[in-house]
Amino acid sequence: SALATLVLTRKNERGSDADVSMQHSKKRTSFIVDDFPHGVAETSAHSSNVEPGLEGGGVVVFPYNHEEKMRRRIASRIAVEAENVTPRNSVTVRVPGTSANMGPGYDCLGMAVDLWSEVTVERAPKFEIIASGEGAAEMPLDETNYMCVGMAAAFATAGKDVPILRYTVTNRIPYARGLGSSSAAIVAGIIAGLVLAGHKLPCWGSEALLQIAAEIEGHPDNVAPVIYGGIQLGIHNGKRWVTERIPTPPGLQMVMFIPMVIGKTSTARGVLQPEITRADAAFNIGRAAFLVNALCQGNLDNLRFGVEDKMHQPQRADKLYPFLYPMIEAAHSAGASCAYLSGAGPTVMAITSGASGDIFTQREKERTDQTVAKALLAVAKTYGVSGKVIVSQVSHEGAKVVRVDPPFSTDNILYSRDLEQQQSAKKGF
Repeated sequence: SALATLVLTRKNERGSDADVSMQHSKKRTSFIVDDFPHGVAETSAHSSNVEPGLEGGGVVVFPYNHEEKMRRRIASRIAVEAENVTPRNSVTVRVPGTSANMGPGYDCLGMAVDLWSEVTVERAPKFEIIASGEGAAEMPLDETNYMCVGMAAAFATAGKDVPILRYTVTNRIPYARGLGSSSAAIVAGIIAGLVLAGHKLPCWGSEALLQIAAEIEGHPDNVAPVIYGGIQLGIHNGKRWVTERIPTPPGLQMVMFIPMVIGKTSTARGVLQPEITRADAAFNIGRAAFLVNALCQGNLDNLRFGVEDKMHQPQRADKLYPFLYPMIEAAHSAGASCAYLSGAGPTVMAITSGASGDIFTQREKERTDQTVAKALLAVAKTYGVSGKVIVSQVSHEGAKVVRVDPPFSTDNILYSRDLEQQQSAKKGF
């Protein structure tokens, strides 16, 4: 069958959204974008660390060369093509919300939040989107929905036409509030599409799923934590999008004030200037480095300074969200480690510490989530902004398939995610 290779191209070198060009190939099931060409040793010819058999040229494999090890493991598997021959009838995917930018990390830094939407996609006689939950009334119910965009990209990658599908969505991620609802929809569509098409992608050496999602979204700050969970830092290295997970200190809680009004990303980007001064650039570079170091070291006192920004928050506060900086100051005074504008807004995210185990069995005095939440609501009342506070935490898991028909499990090898589905089937549900 015709199988696809995804070729990623950029419109230009600076600031533009990337194009996705999909070309079909009968020779391979998917693609790997190499950071280094095959047959080129990454050490000199005089190196004593050259693996036997590579003296004439080749990639030297050291203990930390995980991607090259994975490349060789895949190459040694004769049956790898058989991974892409089993289409499915239906699939259910859960995806987390995200909080992007985190202050100075504009378009490159993001965090998965423990707020989950669930999407079930199944082959059907007619196209339909059935939505419930957050933002169901505002959500597009046609093929412009980002779930459908992700689905189309997945089937194009598999070299197949998109079948007629029914989408059933339970949305728990606040819609268009700066918590990554669009990125969650994109990733849910891609994952569901790959499963339905019976097509699998490489991760090591290419992060193929990330490439598809980031090219649709235009940047990786939301889609990377949706896919992988945790706190993710993403860049484009000139050939592909690459990400790294940043350590998450224990005991953090996310206290987010979510206004009732929708915040359009296009509007929030429209208030930004096309250029910034060298001083502001230096300020943001230093703060982004300081933030990553604070997270790596678990130094919560430094988070407050690490999330400071001059690239987008002051402009958005001035034109769109006058309550932003008063809320940040109120959160600090109430004991938050830091606070910032989540994504393009309007949500204000405060990070607190002290959580241990199940918080409903822990003394509230050991945490500050309640006092910070009340402080945010007090500022909202002063500014006449209606909204609510949700208290959550970092999600260390990313998007996941929770149900599929037919299942991936076999009689002898059972995946834990199929247990609930198997037990329900036995009960006749």
